[in-house]
Amino acid sequence: MSFSLGQLGLIILGYLGALFTTAYAVERNWVSRRLVRHPMVYILSLGVYASAWAFYGSVGLANQYGYGFLAYYLGISGAFVMSPILLRPLLNISRIYQLSSLADLLAFRYRSRLAGMLVTLFMLAVVIPMLTLQIRAIADTLHILNSEWKAPQLAFGFCLIMILFAVLFGARHVSPREKHEGLVFALAFESLLKLSAIIILALVALFGVFSEVGGLEQWLIDNQESLNQQITLQEGPWRTLLLVFFAAAVVMPHMFHVTFTENVNSQALHPASWGFPLFLLAMAMAVPPILWAGVYLDIDLPAEYYALGIGMQLESPFLVVLTFLGGLAAASGIIIVITIAMAAMLLNHVVLPLHKPSPRADFYRWLLWVRRSLIAAILLLAYGFYAAVGADLDLNRLGLLAFVAAVQFLPGVLGLLYWPKSNRKGFLFGLIAGIIAWSYSMLLPFSELALGWDVPFPLPPVDESNWHLAALASFAANLGLFVLVSITTRQKPSEVSAAEACSIDTVSRPTRRPLIAGTSNDVIVSLSKPLGRYVAEREVYQALSDLDLPSYEDRPYALRRLRARLEANLSGLMGPTVAHDIISRYLPFQENAELSEDIYQIEQRLEGFHDRLSGLAGELDNLRRYHRQTLERLPIGVCSLADDGEILMWNQAMVDLTSIESDQVSGSHLDRLPAPWKKLLSDFVANQQMHEHKKRLEIDARPRWYSLHKALIQPSGGQPGGIVVLMEDQTDTQLLEEELMHSERLASIGRLAAGVAHEIGNPITGIDGLAQLIRYETDNPDLQEMADQIQEQTKRVTRIVQSLMNFAHAGHHSTEHDAVEVAHCIDEAMQLLRLSKRSQDIEFSNECSPDLLLLGDAQRLVQVFVNLLSNARDASQRGDLIRVTAEADEHQVILRVIDQGHGIPEDKLDHIFEPFFTTKEVGKGTGLGLALVYSIIEEHYGHISIESPVTEDRGTCVKVSLPRYTQTEEVETSA
Repeated sequence: MSFSLGQLGLIILGYLGALFTTAYAVERNWVSRRLVRHPMVYILSLGVYASAWAFYGSVGLANQYGYGFLAYYLGISGAFVMSPILLRPLLNISRIYQLSSLADLLAFRYRSRLAGMLVTLFMLAVVIPMLTLQIRAIADTLHILNSEWKAPQLAFGFCLIMILFAVLFGARHVSPREKHEGLVFALAFESLLKLSAIIILALVALFGVFSEVGGLEQWLIDNQESLNQQITLQEGPWRTLLLVFFAAAVVMPHMFHVTFTENVNSQALHPASWGFPLFLLAMAMAVPPILWAGVYLDIDLPAEYYALGIGMQLESPFLVVLTFLGGLAAASGIIIVITIAMAAMLLNHVVLPLHKPSPRADFYRWLLWVRRSLIAAILLLAYGFYAAVGADLDLNRLGLLAFVAAVQFLPGVLGLLYWPKSNRKGFLFGLIAGIIAWSYSMLLPFSELALGWDVPFPLPPVDESNWHLAALASFAANLGLFVLVSITTRQKPSEVSAAEACSIDTVSRPTRRPLIAGTSNDVIVSLSKPLGRYVAEREVYQALSDLDLPSYEDRPYALRRLRARLEANLSGLMGPTVAHDIISRYLPFQENAELSEDIYQIEQRLEGFHDRLSGLAGELDNLRRYHRQTLERLPIGVCSLADDGEILMWNQAMVDLTSIESDQVSGSHLDRLPAPWKKLLSDFVANQQMHEHKKRLEIDARPRWYSLHKALIQPSGGQPGGIVVLMEDQTDTQLLEEELMHSERLASIGRLAAGVAHEIGNPITGIDGLAQLIRYETDNPDLQEMADQIQEQTKRVTRIVQSLMNFAHAGHHSTEHDAVEVAHCIDEAMQLLRLSKRSQDIEFSNECSPDLLLLGDAQRLVQVFVNLLSNARDASQRGDLIRVTAEADEHQVILRVIDQGHGIPEDKLDHIFEPFFTTKEVGKGTGLGLALVYSIIEEHYGHISIESPVTEDRGTCVKVSLPRYTQTEEVETSA
């Protein structure tokens, strides 16, 4: 069975076109974001690990090593099962510091540009055999299906097609730092396709091939001796296979890229720890039936291609095309991801360190075209290796070359996580030794086997039976030198800080150092020199947006955060070594600044590590969190300052007192606070006094009083020093004291008024008597009229004196309530108010019935109406009318005091009865009048409410409901 080249080309282009359309639909948001970011998509995208070696080569592994082929699946499954201690820390580090490749990670940890460069160049020893394996698998299958064209020609055409689609998937946009969610979704689609293809093929083998001989079980029994190799676990290399495939989870570039770089949902790693091994188990279960079916059908193809041969032997075009699509999916996915990841590594660690574009150039577009060129160069280099050597090496040898080379990076990764004392020299010496040993013990012998080359220093022949010894020897040389050199040499300070940042059980202790750049604009100016103005502005504003900071920032702490974020973002753009060099050179710290630990930043990092602390460390962290919450929730304002005045803490009470949010001032200096808090706190911190009581401030045209206290923290044991300032609002206390003093003065005035009224009463009585005598002793009409006027005026004076007497005794009230004439109380209140000049131009109208009686204390009720009428008068203008109306039912009397004043704003109505709340200007009201009225009304079991405005945005109506005096109360009182 054969296919034409046109048919095969159409299948390849159709499949890759459909794959790109899937990715494009995701990028255009035609697919639900919920589906795109579902953990299942992430799990399936990890299936990129199952390359053409898994689809075709695992059958060859099973043929050679029996059940040892399971190491391909079990090794990496073990790494994912151990994700909490292996993959999760690496994901956190790569996410925090924007590390997009293994070279970025190792260069960051060992603070070495040379380390990044060597890792990148040595990674080519992994990438080239791995890409060659995929190219050979597709070229061989194309040649099997169409023997008219030679395999190298088919391989070259396939490489050109993959260059195009790799560029479309990974280097189509200007910004190379973006997440490729479309690519991840397309990889999930590929994994689903190849899983479906291999399972269908296995089912066909189980139920379609062996039906003639009584089923698979009977055939296995009949051929047990001849199949002993395939059905038993062979001694030898399976332990080495477990090691290299375990390491693949973190050291293979395509797995690092999908697992960490393209991860948009960090929570998806947890379900992947069991979901991905299940995916691999499903693929592994299909391998033995395919192998046995190939043996049974006596397919005249290498064991690697039994999967394709089954469909051809059964003469099923559907099965052949499905198998070819499964292999194409397995090969194309890994080719695209490897070339994207490798191009980024070469760009960051080889091209940029050796050649930096001019700041005047379009930096992003230059990066884009360099990356496209690198993608093409990598694939062409892989084709060159295939044409020279790879065509003569089977899939298993190519796969072993790649995975054994990749395991040489494992010591550096383990040292990064678990050995803070490991250093740059140990890593470089070990890596170089491992790669040299791999080249001499595996690459050259395999090449000799393929091409008949002569090795300069002959070694024992290396083949499938003993390659694992050479692999273990190269790994042992690497690990031994890594440990030995790291123990015998010292770390640089930069390596120590990087080790603290990468270690899974320590938190780095950042220093609180100011930058030379004083504002975010200064940062842009500084970065314009190496990056150009446009790139500098774009990167600074992007970093500010990432940190949720304003576009202009001048707080020292915020600038330190901006610097760290810029280095992380530039690491994702051009690699950690180049980014670190640019940031260190153009955004330096002040040299002579006093160093101390950045407590605020340490606490933020501890919050991120909280779920990873246990035992004593966890208990201490819980204690820290408890004390932190205690300070945050204190009802007294707490402000913690560093020695240089930088604000380290600003609790919720300070937010309530100042109306300044904590995130607006944390990390800024005290002199950056707005008025009046800047002068208040700065003056207090600067003077020698430890306490200041009732410091007066004008806030919103109203006086407020604050008491301040401070304590000095002396540095000790590495703990930085500083100042703690406490602030409490004493306004209510101060106003209460003033009100008490005012009440005392009123009481004194009342006692004086009572005495004066008593003394005035005697002369007034005498004058009234003389007026009566004149009336009775003369018939002169003029004298009679004069006497009547004298008597009228004396009665007026008597009423005024009586009102003064009643008001003077208002503070001494009885708890017993009697019948009170409403109209009389209101008349007395109006009479008192008319004594003021302010009331002369205001008209008062008492519209209450004289027969209406209340149950209450007359003196206290007069005080209520004096307050209500005086408030109405103060709100009124000259010529306005103030009315008091009354209506009654069986149980209560409803009184309304209605004015024509300016009214009360709606937002203040809810606070109008609160003590010390007033709408009047400063000095014209204490805010206790209506609070006192409310209290008296409650004593009388009544209710008071306010409606404002009454009509056309003017006027206020105060509604007072009081119990009505009835005959029942009179009978009860007399009883």
